[in-house]
Amino acid sequence: MSSDQIQYQSPINSQTPITHDATLPDSVDVVIIGGGIAGISTAFELALKGTRVLVCEKGRVACEQSSRNWGWIRQTGRDADELPLMIESIEIWKSLAQKTGENELAFNQQGVLYLAGNEQEEAEHDEFMKLAREHNLDSVLLDKQQVKEKLPLARKPYLSGLWTPSDGRAEPWYAVPALARAASRKGALIKENCAVRTIETTNNKVSSVVTEHGEVKTNRVLLAAGAWTSQMARSLGLYLPQLAVKSCVARLQPEQELFSGNLADDKLALAQRMDGGYTMALSSYHQHTINADSFRYLWPFRQGAIKKFSATEFKFRQQPNYPGNWTLPKPGKNADAAVRDKISVYEKNRVLDPQVEPAVVERMLQRLNNQFDQCENARVTHAWAGMIETTPDFVPVLDRSQQTDGLFIATGFSGHGFGIGPAAGRVMADLIRGDAPGHDLQRFRLNRFTDGSKLQLGPI
Repeated sequence: MSSDQIQYQSPINSQTPITHDATLPDSVDVVIIGGGIAGISTAFELALKGTRVLVCEKGRVACEQSSRNWGWIRQTGRDADELPLMIESIEIWKSLAQKTGENELAFNQQGVLYLAGNEQEEAEHDEFMKLAREHNLDSVLLDKQQVKEKLPLARKPYLSGLWTPSDGRAEPWYAVPALARAASRKGALIKENCAVRTIETTNNKVSSVVTEHGEVKTNRVLLAAGAWTSQMARSLGLYLPQLAVKSCVARLQPEQELFSGNLADDKLALAQRMDGGYTMALSSYHQHTINADSFRYLWPFRQGAIKKFSATEFKFRQQPNYPGNWTLPKPGKNADAAVRDKISVYEKNRVLDPQVEPAVVERMLQRLNNQFDQCENARVTHAWAGMIETTPDFVPVLDRSQQTDGLFIATGFSGHGFGIGPAAGRVMADLIRGDAPGHDLQRFRLNRFTDGSKLQLGPI
């Protein structure tokens, strides 16, 4: 089909009507900056415990990567330190629809299948199985014949597969707004089109946030701003290495059912949606635009550069006001009147909405036809892109700041955030309230980038 028949737009964008427009309070217990899966999940958990919480979202709830991802909710292939959180998250996802009364939070538990086309991939699957057995997962290794039985239309002669039946998928552009509605009913205040310009501190303690609509007093702030988090952290003197990497997704309507769950090989990823169609993406392709952050964080990223960026296309021309852009103003300092009163970069770019090149969609369709029979007439109806916030070791930061009392950070999910989001929100809510998080968070500490320790590289 021709590219002009494809709608190039994310399901949630800057034109989506405002749903949450809470009156800005004079003060709250906690302000959350960012209305993605991490911020909204934290707000929901805090509201359940009676904590007065305000979510400030510069655009729309879930308007960036939280609605643009594949929708996978997987334990398969997870980093060893992430896996306990992900196991908890699966349990949360299973109960969310009933707990909230929001059917759009339904978790489609149809499994994840990773396909091995060579011995190296088989070895990686064998390695994960050791971790799966340690945590009593239902993951199993499938031989060549068993893979063929699951994928009767597959053209490629896969050697084996790694299959986890308890994994699944939700619809991200429905799920996160649904969770936001549930959080609002529980008492969380959510305000869209409300950019935070600066975080105020007094004697190195959080004292308020200054938004485009006014100031709100608080002594605790969660910075969960996705691709923008590093920019905001620098305004408080925090070193948080993070790069924005573009990934593209398409809606596919094949004539035949290909697979009822989620699958991926080294070329292509597919997941069947609730409407019977599929979400499709290139599993080994990303874009990164060379910018100021590329050089600012070159040193910590050096360890993972070969692994992460070997399948990345580099660009040199970036849209103005994107994270890390050369032209972005230096983050303002606390109590700087010019920052408080001036329209910020966050207001100038309500929603990161990168373009999808038609050639990328064509590549998806080519790989689909290489992988499956009877896909010659498959149609792509929609395509969009999102910016993934990636850390040098591909696992998130879930921590409190050691420099600024009352500042908490949840970011850097590196493309793994949608599935793990509910558990991350529960953990951050407990950290903010001063309760035990229930998991060892040493791997996710902020100062791992500055304390001289060697970074462990998680899976991409």
